[in-house]
Amino acid sequence: VQLQASGGGSVQAGGSLRLSCAASGLTFGRYAMGWYRQAPGKERELVAHLEISDRTSYADSVKGRFTISRDNAKNMVYLQMSNLKPEDTAVYRCAARSKPWGAPDYEGQETLVTVSS
Repeated sequence: VQLQASGGGSVQAGGSLRLSCAASGLTFGRYAMGWYRQAPGKERELVAHLEISDRTSYADSVKGRFTISRDNAKNMVYLQMSNLKPEDTAVYRCAARSKPWGAPDYEGQETLVTVSS
């Protein structure tokens, strides 16, 4: 199983980025998908996840600014990030779980998001 994240970069506060995660080696439509992030010196945070039922859940810190979505035909999951803040600076990675969300079965590589003030 591979989960390949992309789309990270540097942006000014208030800007937007869209992270993408390409999944392979699994029956994508049978997996809940999520995005984690970890900032330097901080614990890892579950930013958002998307169940097979399309039910979504977001961390309070990103509600109203981030949107998780998926394209089952392309085996892709996305994280649209808007109104970015310096505290969103972190490495982000996508994850997959074959059951309702909990500890992931698989995690992908990281992509760095840097938000400057």
